[in-house]
Amino acid sequence: MAMEDPDKKTEVVLLACGSFNPITNMHLRLFELAKDYFHETGKYKVIKGIISPVGDAYKKKGLISANHRVTMAKLATKNSDWVEVDDWESSQSEWLETLKVLRYHHQKLLSPDPANSLQNAIPLTKPGRKRKQEPNRHDPVKKKNRCPDIKSVPQVKLLCGSDMLESFGIPNLWKLEDIAEIVKNHGLVCISRAGNNVQKFIYESDILWRHKNNIHLVEEWITNDISSTKIRRALRRGQSIRYLVPDVVQAYIEKNNLYSPESEERNAGVVLAPLQKHASDSKN
Repeated sequence: MAMEDPDKKTEVVLLACGSFNPITNMHLRLFELAKDYFHETGKYKVIKGIISPVGDAYKKKGLISANHRVTMAKLATKNSDWVEVDDWESSQSEWLETLKVLRYHHQKLLSPDPANSLQNAIPLTKPGRKRKQEPNRHDPVKKKNRCPDIKSVPQVKLLCGSDMLESFGIPNLWKLEDIAEIVKNHGLVCISRAGNNVQKFIYESDILWRHKNNIHLVEEWITNDISSTKIRRALRRGQSIRYLVPDVVQAYIEKNNLYSPESEERNAGVVLAPLQKHASDSKN
């Protein structure tokens, strides 16, 4: 009977990072699938979903301005009572590793202080470091006295599709220590199509295998092949995208004439920020 009590469940916040160029119905479905999965285990309660569009400094080909991408994501989620858009990552002048965004949102849950900044996005593995925020880090633990079965601070888990998980294998795209900290301290929720090779990918990675209990694989039985790339292609060709993106997003794209052959050439020939950064790090 204990599992019936919602107060005894581990609270989870789902964080999705990415370009959202533009946001599609598929992105929104990821949240619904993950929420259903966690609630069906009986052990978790999803309290919030966060969409965090990447900043312009990511330099991905065809990436339109963060201002438009954030606005579209906000329009797409305005009727949701649990998924929201956060523009902290997209408003940074430099590209940020996904791990830093996870740390930031974890820290924000510990001390919901507007003065929160990147400096406070410290690793969970090093609680001994003396920082200004340190006293706040331990305050929520007091709640445990009242209710010993609940974990007082919600877990922030990275929500992704199988393509993001498999991108861990691309040289210089991710730092190995970042992957390790993401799966060890936060956890992954990966939505994958039935029959996808994600399990094989985890088996072939020592880091992922070591923390496989913190990787939640959610099978998507009602398959959905919508992608932002295909949406942009349809728009360039003057084809309809109705029912593939929320109506308000379609209206915004049309009103602002957002995707064109010219916009698709933005950042063409520019090296992606993480590849540039990690390649130069390895030389130093």
